[in-house]
Amino acid sequence: MNEIEMITDKKRLLIFFNILISCIASSMLATALTTALPPIIEDLHVSVTTGQWMTSAYSLAMGIMMPLTAFLITRFPTRNLYLISILLFIAGLTVSGIAPNFPVMMLGRMLQASGGGILSAMAQVILLTIYPPEMRGSIMGWYGLSVGAAPVIAPTLAGILVDALGWRMIFYISIAIMLIALIMAYFVFGNVLPTVRKKFDIASFVISAFAFGGITLGIGNIGAYPFVSLQVLFILAIGCVAAVLFVYRQLHLEESFLELRILKNKELLLSVIGSMLLYFVMMGSSIIMPLYVQSIRGYSATVSGLVTLPGSLVMAIISPFAGKIYDKVGMKILFVTGAFCMVISNIGMFLINMETSVWIASFYNVIRCTAIGCLMMPLVTWGTSKLNFESMAHATALLTSLRTISGAIGSAIFVGIMTTVAQNSVVTYGENAPIHGLNMTFLAMTGGSVVLLLVAVFGVKNPAKKR
Repeated sequence: MNEIEMITDKKRLLIFFNILISCIASSMLATALTTALPPIIEDLHVSVTTGQWMTSAYSLAMGIMMPLTAFLITRFPTRNLYLISILLFIAGLTVSGIAPNFPVMMLGRMLQASGGGILSAMAQVILLTIYPPEMRGSIMGWYGLSVGAAPVIAPTLAGILVDALGWRMIFYISIAIMLIALIMAYFVFGNVLPTVRKKFDIASFVISAFAFGGITLGIGNIGAYPFVSLQVLFILAIGCVAAVLFVYRQLHLEESFLELRILKNKELLLSVIGSMLLYFVMMGSSIIMPLYVQSIRGYSATVSGLVTLPGSLVMAIISPFAGKIYDKVGMKILFVTGAFCMVISNIGMFLINMETSVWIASFYNVIRCTAIGCLMMPLVTWGTSKLNFESMAHATALLTSLRTISGAIGSAIFVGIMTTVAQNSVVTYGENAPIHGLNMTFLAMTGGSVVLLLVAVFGVKNPAKKR
């Protein structure tokens, strides 16, 4: 009898709490620096377009790591892999905390992303494995509260820290939290997932890195370079060619590095598409909102954080209930409701002007967070609900990888749109050019949200029954 069958309710609960602590810290670092972006840009002497790569490169490195996690999770003992991932994350935090310049900061962010990527993928597979099917929706709802609310509440906490103690304190506090998680994991974790001996396909990993990295880097450079340039079109072409080669290789290998055939499962396919569209819009707005409050409206980092706080509280309330709703009535109602709320929030931001109160923008952020609470974890639970353990590891890696890359692309594209439109409309709009750039950016986000709504309405034909 293996450890999965022998796990007690007490140990299951302790593992769950440990996962929450580590994933809260890693999830917060995905967006915490958005509020701190203006002072970091000033201290490290870089542009906004370059500075946003602190978030985009984090997502990029996570996306590159995700295909690897399917191999790691099924090949190595759970406990050792989890502890190493936390140590890697702590190393990245330390490097960023003492970074004297932007390249060192980026190195630290990529180390954090490598550890955080493994932690994120492992957490979902562990929870979906150690809990019975009838409890998965609820437990993933509580998990979603941590990984969903943390990136949204992070700008609030970061804003207060930046104004009071400086941006480096964000990393120091995160180190303390992860050290607690490390000590707890050492005593709590067991090898709760089965392992299988398999060969590591180096070629597939390298090709996947070129694919994910090339596409994200190429699109990310659009705001800083002409489209027809080595930095954009050439790198983007390399990424696209690598992506085609990666897909071809996986479909012709006897033992895939990342199993893509599981996308024949319609629920998983729709879950992946929905998650990518959600992250595409969500991560873009997480970058834009602090820039709107601080750079366009001239408020402090603390106010910028407080503007997002009501949304964080709403998400904290909705996430656990969304899991329970999924367990009872399935995905359809959550999918449609979440997508509709995302459309409304972006239309609202498209209509604001310089006279509009920032608290109106805060209200639209509440609607956006309602959408995130309805969609983030229920999509994962729904998409993986009919898969066995090994397929679940591949599905989680694939879903998390694609949505993370989509978020990085969204961040880069929307910052690029806002910057370009603002610069090109100075003659027409004068001092209102920045707010016009913001309006056009949220109009573009509305387009992405409408596609998400169409997927929800027409893709999910019937509500899933309780399993």
